[in-house]
Amino acid sequence: MTERTIPGTQAGSPDRFGYSWERFSTPTPEQEEQFRRWTALIDPENGWRGKRVLDVGCGAGRNSFWALSYGAAGGLAVDVDRRSLDAAKRNLAGHPEMEVRFESIYELKERQSFDIAFSIGVIHHLEDPVLAVRQMAAATKADGTVLIWVYGYENMEFYVHVLQPLRRLLFSRLPLAWVSALAHLPAAVLWTGLRLLPRRWLGLEYLRLLRGFPYGHLHHILFDQMLPRIAHYWKRQEVLDLMAQGGLRDVRISHVNGMSWVAAGTPG
Repeated sequence: MTERTIPGTQAGSPDRFGYSWERFSTPTPEQEEQFRRWTALIDPENGWRGKRVLDVGCGAGRNSFWALSYGAAGGLAVDVDRRSLDAAKRNLAGHPEMEVRFESIYELKERQSFDIAFSIGVIHHLEDPVLAVRQMAAATKADGTVLIWVYGYENMEFYVHVLQPLRRLLFSRLPLAWVSALAHLPAAVLWTGLRLLPRRWLGLEYLRLLRGFPYGHLHHILFDQMLPRIAHYWKRQEVLDLMAQGGLRDVRISHVNGMSWVAAGTPG
């Protein structure tokens, strides 16, 4: 396959996330719990069964892996970083019904082909999120579902106003090996604090979830927060507006872990 160059204004940070997925790609029980929360608007017992799915910005393929484990009938996983796709092919090697393809969501040609199109943790890193959602809607059947999970603004004000400028001005410009090394400092502090503090002091549900994660997973999460060039943190109404501008109706939305949003709608 000949790789295309994705225009810089549409690329987001695939090369930087590819570095991350090359090093942290094996599905784990903790990731399955995250997936169930990120896709909470789809019933894990019956909502995926027999459905053809589109995984936009598939990364290491872990979200497709869980969807298939819940009975999805196969489909297509796309990304624009070769290292991410190599990891996805390894994780999905036991599922030949799931095609893994180098392709940008902006260039996707499939129309009304999928029962569920989902994008987990990707849309908020794109230069043109509305176009991406429109493309997802166009690729989904008229009675299908388009689902996105994105960063929220609510309860993240400190990060947005204090730490995000540091990411944008410093970490997103540093060599990735440096950023990975620097991420060990906040990861060590977080890992220690989550185990020393009484559970009742952990106000956010997300912190209570992270308390059970191993150190390597915490480092990966913090590294992911530090490395992107683009990261949007949206309020509830902004997510609803994004879905409407993307051509979706009957939109449902839910707050995830008190700090992010999952939204789902129907094309048309």
